[in-house]
Amino acid sequence: MVNTEHSTGMTQVNHPYDDLNEQSPQEECGVFGVWAPGEEVSKLTYFGLFALQHRGQEAAGIAVGDGEQILVFKDLGLVSQVFDEPILESLRGNIAIGHTRYTTAGGNTWENAQPMFRMAPDGTDIALGHNGNLINYLELLDKATELGLVDPDKKPSDTDVLTALLANGVGNGKTLFDSAQELLPSVKGAYCLTFTDGHTLYAARDPFGIRPLSIGRLERGWVVASETSALDIVGASLVREVEPGELIAIDESGLKSIRFAETTRKGCIFEYVYLARPDSVIKGRNVNEARLEIGRKLAAEAPAIGDLVIPTPESGTPAAVGFAQASGIPFGQGMVKNAYVGRTFIQPSDTLRQLGIRLKLNPLREVIAGKRLVVVDDSIVRGNTQRAVIRMLREAGAAEVHVRIASPPVKWPCFYGIDFATPGELIANAVTSDKEAEMVEAVRSAIGADSLGYVSIDAMVEATEQPANELCIACFDGHYPMGMPQGNSNAELVQKMQAARSS
Repeated sequence: MVNTEHSTGMTQVNHPYDDLNEQSPQEECGVFGVWAPGEEVSKLTYFGLFALQHRGQEAAGIAVGDGEQILVFKDLGLVSQVFDEPILESLRGNIAIGHTRYTTAGGNTWENAQPMFRMAPDGTDIALGHNGNLINYLELLDKATELGLVDPDKKPSDTDVLTALLANGVGNGKTLFDSAQELLPSVKGAYCLTFTDGHTLYAARDPFGIRPLSIGRLERGWVVASETSALDIVGASLVREVEPGELIAIDESGLKSIRFAETTRKGCIFEYVYLARPDSVIKGRNVNEARLEIGRKLAAEAPAIGDLVIPTPESGTPAAVGFAQASGIPFGQGMVKNAYVGRTFIQPSDTLRQLGIRLKLNPLREVIAGKRLVVVDDSIVRGNTQRAVIRMLREAGAAEVHVRIASPPVKWPCFYGIDFATPGELIANAVTSDKEAEMVEAVRSAIGADSLGYVSIDAMVEATEQPANELCIACFDGHYPMGMPQGNSNAELVQKMQAARSS
C-alpha cells in the first residue's frame, strides 16, 4: 500500500513531464589547498575548483596568503561566474585554499560562502574551508557563544563556528596547529578541512573518514583536495589520502603529520555510487571501475529482457555500460543531457513546468522508437525524475521501459554532508509493508515502469572492493556510525521511525 500523505514522491503531477524540479543528491562541498611558493597559487586553486564543481554549485571562494596577510574572494555562483582574470591576478601569494559550496547547513548567502575568515586574538589571519556536516553543532555553538565569538541570533553556520573556535585558540605561544590539535577531538561529525594562517597549509579529516581527502605533490609544492581528479587537473601526482583522524601541516620544511583521535574508518559508499567524479580514486579504487562493476552485478541480480540498455545521463552511464557488458544487451545513448541546465533559481512558470524534464533531457527518438529499453540510473530518491523520464520515453516511442537502479533503495536521510530528502519524501518509505518486494512493486507502479530492480547492498559493497565494516551505508540501512545531530527535526523523525519499526 502506498502512503501518499507523507510522500511528495507519490503525489500526482499536473504535467506529464514535470519532475517537480527534483535535484540529484547533492554533495555539500569541495575543498582544495595548495602550498607552492613561486607558483600562481590562485590560478592553481581556480582550476582545482573546476574539478570539484560537481561537489558544490551555489558558491565558490579562494583565500590566498603571502606571509603577511590573507585575502579572501568569494561569492555566490559557479567557479567560472565568481572569478575572472583580474580577480585571480589580484590574489597573489605562496599558499591558497579554495572551496565550492552546496547549501545544507546554513542558508545560501554570501556570509555562508567559504572560505571563512577570522582573525586570531594575536592578529593572525586564518581562513578555512570545510566539506561535511557537524553533528554536535549546537554544542560547539554554545561554546563559541559563551566565549563571545559568534552571535547565535545570526544563525552562524557550523563552519563559521568551527573557524571562530579554531582562531580563538591561536596566541599566547599556541600556533594554529596547536589550536587544531586541541579543538578537533571535540568536533563530531563528517569533516574534511583545508585551512591556513598564510604561512602554512593545514588539512584535517574526521576520525571516521566519511568524506575523501587526498594529498598530491607538485614539482615545487603540495596540493590537498577532496578528490584525486583535482590533483590531476593541476598536474599533481597522488601521494596518499589524508588518513581519518589525521592533521597535517605543509610548509618549507615539508609535511608534518599527527593523529588527533583514534580512528574507525567509515567512508561514504555514495561517493562510489554517485557523488565523486568517475575519474577519481578513493582508497585505491577507481570510481568508474566501481560503477561499472555495480552495473555488472545489477545485471546478475535484476536481469531484464530488452533490446537496448540506456543510461540516465550522465551519472547512470558507467553502471549502464556494466549492465550491458554482463547482460549482452547492446548499450546505447537514448537521451541527450543539456549540460548547461543546473540548479536554477528562476521561478517555474506553468510553461516551464510543462517542459519539465525536457529542460534537462531530450530523447533520441530514432534510437529508442519501438525498442524494449533497460534504463539504468544511479538512484531513486523521490521518484519524480524517473516518472517524468519514463513518460517522455514512452511518448518518444519506446515499446517497454524497464528501470534498473545501481544502488539499493534510499530509505534514510544523510546527516554527514549529502542533501537527501526528508524521510517522508523518500519514495522507498511510502509503503506501509516491510516486505522488500511490495515496496519495489509500489515504486514501480508509481513511476510507471514495466519492471524495476535494484542492486543489493552486498553487491554494491563488493563492487567498491572495500571491507564492509569500513563503509558508511546509513542512507540504505539506517545505521549511523557517528550518531545523529542534536536538535534536528529529520533526526528526530528517523528515531521515531526506527523505534516504531523495532517495536
